[in-house]
Amino acid sequence: MSSCLRASSWCFNPLRLIAMRWWSKLLLHPTMSDIPLEIVTEFLSRVPARPLLRLRCVSKSWREIIDSPDFIKLHLNRALQTNSDRKLILPSDCHLYVADFDELEQTNTAVYTALDLPHKRAFGTIILGSCHGLLCMDTCDDGDRMVLWNPATQKYFRFPFPEVEYLGESVICIWCLVFGFGYDKVGDDYKVLRIFQSHECESETRVYSLKSNSWKKIPCFPYCLKYKRSNGVLVAGALHWVVSRTAQLYMENLIGAFDLGTEEYRLVPEPNYSKGAVYVTVGVLGESLCVVCNYYDSSYVDIWVMKSYGVKESWTKLFTITESEVSGKHLEFVTPLAFSKSGREVFMVLNGKQLLRYDIEQRKVRDSAFRIPSVPAIMMHQMWFGSLVRFNAGVGKVVGITEGESSGGTKRRSNKKRDKFLSEGFMFTL
Repeated sequence: MSSCLRASSWCFNPLRLIAMRWWSKLLLHPTMSDIPLEIVTEFLSRVPARPLLRLRCVSKSWREIIDSPDFIKLHLNRALQTNSDRKLILPSDCHLYVADFDELEQTNTAVYTALDLPHKRAFGTIILGSCHGLLCMDTCDDGDRMVLWNPATQKYFRFPFPEVEYLGESVICIWCLVFGFGYDKVGDDYKVLRIFQSHECESETRVYSLKSNSWKKIPCFPYCLKYKRSNGVLVAGALHWVVSRTAQLYMENLIGAFDLGTEEYRLVPEPNYSKGAVYVTVGVLGESLCVVCNYYDSSYVDIWVMKSYGVKESWTKLFTITESEVSGKHLEFVTPLAFSKSGREVFMVLNGKQLLRYDIEQRKVRDSAFRIPSVPAIMMHQMWFGSLVRFNAGVGKVVGITEGESSGGTKRRSNKKRDKFLSEGFMFTL
């Protein structure tokens, strides 16, 4: 019975039926045009971004598929669903380095190589956030110092840094500024939030829209930021920070959020911390909001995960790590990076210097090795994955690193069969 079921399920797989039907034809007439569009698209959607761009030269039809907006969305959704083509971005001195996360998981060694930055001045470049394969960066240059960059396609877009009105730009210290970057699903737009907050928790807040290519002033951030150097954590279409209601209530550890779609602020319910939690940070694991609670007096750290966003009862303590588990090293701070593909392990950074992997089932910690040309003083990683996401051709001026490279605004002859298949056969929503 089981063998019959297996045979039945195999036969009724539509892609396999198509493959069987065309295989005999390919044996007799092995030409590129004989491969069905469905199979080509399915194959290409599984290829990582950088190798995929090289496949544009295989044929005109492949190039048209890869450049199609519907295919770009299909490729992005597959990467999001399968956690594929993940990378670690690490700033160090005057460079940005990248390491393959899947290779780290398989070999337990992260090998970092330098990225070619989209601007000449690498010193002082700060990564403000990552979303859909795009990095948002502050280059600290004069003029259009803000940059959105896709390292896979090597396209970038510059936009200005507006001055703070109510205090004057001359008094700004960069560490008094926090940012957030993410995707507005409602408006199909990428947005950057900038918050300037004084020590008295007076704020000026602006939001940048890539679609309109403009900044606008919005109501002030209503909470007091606990950490002036922490940028927003993107989860469920909102940016998150650890906050208190006022500067006087500094021992509060609340979670403040900004919804990118409604552009409204709110508090997200926090887990039931144990008494004595003195250093609380927010992060993201998988697609879930996570909280790291450091108890200095007790020498241990709790990692919490919110399994259903916005539901207080869904907070679950994922694991606790103690100093004895990390060879007696002092737990100054722990930064979770990502789950392994199996979900059994969590990769994290200890004290900004050591890569670790924690086995949740066996409750064991292992060190991970890394090789990098220039070791940074503090390892401040940014998770990133390769994508083909590009900037709208009508928004501002999009340029590429390679001289003479198209910005993507050139009109191409449409392929009606390809467009109909992509739009009807693969309806994905970001």
